[in-house]
Amino acid sequence: MQMKLKLTAVAAVVVLVAACGKKEEAAPVAAAPAASAPAAAPAGGELIVKIGHVAPLSGAQAHYGKDNENGVRMAIEDLNKQGFEIGGKKAKFEIVAEDDAADPKQGTAAAQKLCDAKVAGVVGHLNSGTTIPASKVYNDCGIPHVTGAATNPDLTKPAYKTTYRIIANDLALGSGLAFYAADTLKLKKVAVIDDRTAYGKGVAEIFTKTAKEKGMTVVDEQFTNDKATDFMAILTAIKAKNPDAIFYGGMDPQAGPMLRQMEQLGMGKLKYFGGDGICTAEIAKLAGSPKTVENVICAEGGASLAKMPGGEAWKKRYDEKYPNQFQVYSPYTYDATFVLADAMKRAGSIDPKVYTPELIKASFKGVTTTIEFEPNGELKNPAITLYTYKEGKKSALN
Repeated sequence: MQMKLKLTAVAAVVVLVAACGKKEEAAPVAAAPAASAPAAAPAGGELIVKIGHVAPLSGAQAHYGKDNENGVRMAIEDLNKQGFEIGGKKAKFEIVAEDDAADPKQGTAAAQKLCDAKVAGVVGHLNSGTTIPASKVYNDCGIPHVTGAATNPDLTKPAYKTTYRIIANDLALGSGLAFYAADTLKLKKVAVIDDRTAYGKGVAEIFTKTAKEKGMTVVDEQFTNDKATDFMAILTAIKAKNPDAIFYGGMDPQAGPMLRQMEQLGMGKLKYFGGDGICTAEIAKLAGSPKTVENVICAEGGASLAKMPGGEAWKKRYDEKYPNQFQVYSPYTYDATFVLADAMKRAGSIDPKVYTPELIKASFKGVTTTIEFEPNGELKNPAITLYTYKEGKKSALN
């Protein structure tokens, strides 16, 4: 009962934080320039609808990117099986996949490539550091994009009419973890490390701010990067400060080795907090043993699969199609694809300048939740779920 009460408090805080965030959003900017109509070559009377997808398909974060792409491919396959119609014509959906390697420069290049290809809409990107600069490219060419993974609140601050997010942002994730650390675990001292990316730095700053407000002492703040593998110097410095826990803002290619090195330094009993970037199946493999991840507590935007409206049935289909590839975000990229298609259907057009105004009116019952948007493109009433690991497997705490 105590656990339920504490987690309910976290949920309440998330709602309050989200509400505060709305007040601070920038005023809407002028509408984006109209895009050229996407190619819709007739094929037996069909509309050809190209959906772009961008994520890291190479490098250390490729497992996230492939999972995201799988979600889009699965949605496109389901849409085509349905005989989906737009404006009275049968639509044939196709994916145009691009690799940004989690690099901002490659991200904007990929975005421009999709603009030049005149795709009807885009699902992506994965990383906040690539999504934020890419969002301006999409706004400038008038093509809408929906992310189910990038969580930095700065993404929606320009209030582009082409930018949408269907997952909770870092305001919810960072604060929810800090409340759990302070209120449920009664921790007093924490050290913070981040990888200096837009995502890692952002979620760490929110956690740090909220932890201090809750009366916790931040005994050390250290920095690394999203290519690092050796954390011995950082961890040795932190060990001398004797914290109760470490918060890491970053992704699992760094979190896994960091956990392994903590064990080597005799820090294996410390709680280890992080956002959705470390909340993967892969982290248990990267950490070296199931025991190493037992102290991990991480947060994801959205309900657990068991509590999603269609989560468990969808996951069964996913696993049959893509065995051992599930990570975190594919249910969201699946829903993002359908959100774009639903707006096209309601508008009766695949032309971005015609159907983009329908996105803000969405009320789509997806696998993850019923998706509706705030005026700035944020998801209404986002949930978060906290997880830990038992015998190497991710297990929901709420």
